[in-house]
Amino acid sequence: MTTAVHTYGAVVPQPVHFDDLDAMGVLHNSRYAVLVERAIVVWWAERRVSFTGGRPTTPDAFNVVREYQITFHTPIRGTGEIDVRFWLDRMGTTSAEYGFQVTSADAQTVYAEGRRVNIRLDPATMRPAPWTPDGRAIAATLLRP
Repeated sequence: MTTAVHTYGAVVPQPVHFDDLDAMGVLHNSRYAVLVERAIVVWWAERRVSFTGGRPTTPDAFNVVREYQITFHTPIRGTGEIDVRFWLDRMGTTSAEYGFQVTSADAQTVYAEGRRVNIRLDPATMRPAPWTPDGRAIAATLLRP
């Protein structure tokens, strides 16, 4: 898909800073994962699922990335604001499968797209644990139709 998603999921603007760029003046490939991470964290934090004082505000905040896949289409040249668009393709018992796009702020250019799978963990055992009903309800607003 090289057309920006407009009808489902969320869009969170993210800044590209000078120190995100490589020697050629384009966004370094490793920074895409950081931008996606920050956008998803901001979205969840706005819904009170985050960390405060080093502790999760809800059990659902305790999760890790299991998989990350990205395809690059067009380089981001220079600094400025971009958009991270993301949604859930699937919400499992212990996993959440995100789709995402990194686009221009005007949604005319898809720079990259991919998928990311998060697993909710039990903090005591560090093993997969089911999402809570509240977390599932919040996540449902991101589900792809």
